[in-house]
Amino acid sequence: MGENNSMEEQIDVLLATYNGEKYIKEQIESILNQTYKNIRLIISDDCSKDITPEILEEYKQRDNRIEIYKQKENIGVVKNIEFLLKQVKSPYFMLADQDDYWLPEKIEKSFETLKKQNADLVFGDLEVVDENLNIIYNSFNDYMLLTRKINKYINNYKINYLYNCVTGCTILAKAETIKEILPLPTNSKYLIHDHWIGLMVALNGKLAYMPGKYIKYRQHGNNQVGTEKISHGFKKLEQVRELFINVKLGVFGTYVENSNKFSKELQEQNQKAFDYFKMLENKKNFNFKGWSTFHKLYKTEKIMYYIENFLIMNMPLVARVLFKFRYMTLKVLRKR
Repeated sequence: MGENNSMEEQIDVLLATYNGEKYIKEQIESILNQTYKNIRLIISDDCSKDITPEILEEYKQRDNRIEIYKQKENIGVVKNIEFLLKQVKSPYFMLADQDDYWLPEKIEKSFETLKKQNADLVFGDLEVVDENLNIIYNSFNDYMLLTRKINKYINNYKINYLYNCVTGCTILAKAETIKEILPLPTNSKYLIHDHWIGLMVALNGKLAYMPGKYIKYRQHGNNQVGTEKISHGFKKLEQVRELFINVKLGVFGTYVENSNKFSKELQEQNQKAFDYFKMLENKKNFNFKGWSTFHKLYKTEKIMYYIENFLIMNMPLVARVLFKFRYMTLKVLRKR
């Protein structure tokens, strides 16, 4: 049976499950065995077709900190997480993925960081592992080139505006932030729930970053979100450019659709950005319009990041030559 320490504030750990029989036991065990004991593990199963529901019931009988919900029809991962957020009753909540493994001090260290920095949300780094928990990358954020962006923008909404620096399964946040987070948008596959959560809290409160790695982030081929850098597999600049534009249309389209969540200044910027990337869809070689919009979005970025994105978006004829040279070089070096 789980034992609560009355001196600890209660934290709700939210776990959305779907066909997770292969790894769910390890994850539940890692959460229940945390050094921080005063938790409620709230699980919502999205109509699993394997034995996940039976495994959940087994653990519920063993530990009274577990609360289980079973969806009557498959609602998808975003709506399932939204459902879980609506069940939060404790002052704080965390998100958990069904296939990860939490190190024993994850909750304790996250809570310490939140309190010490007087933040509304704390997020962290991860150790990327294979299906057997063997290390693939020591740092997810280093591998995904996020560390510099996090350090630069940690006190600014930009940390989760152009791109997503907040990995959902590392989050611990105050429950009072949920009113700003909900509803979770489903407009685009390119703007996922942790992107939205990180941005909404950054716009309305304070984020803190914990560089310590207290999650083994399992990569097994069926992840909802993983470490794959999609554009690295493309052989043509056109493919990269199309992806970049579609991502930004998805992101800014979502912002425009949810304009009430933004200040008037950002509402105008979001609309201009959406119109700019929409216009770019029909520009195949050179573009001389909307450069001020691009500059406003990217002006605080690293110079090479700025130039690379500028060339891909606005001067694909030039970028095409450079991309082909880069691709051939990497091929010779056997990195492609």
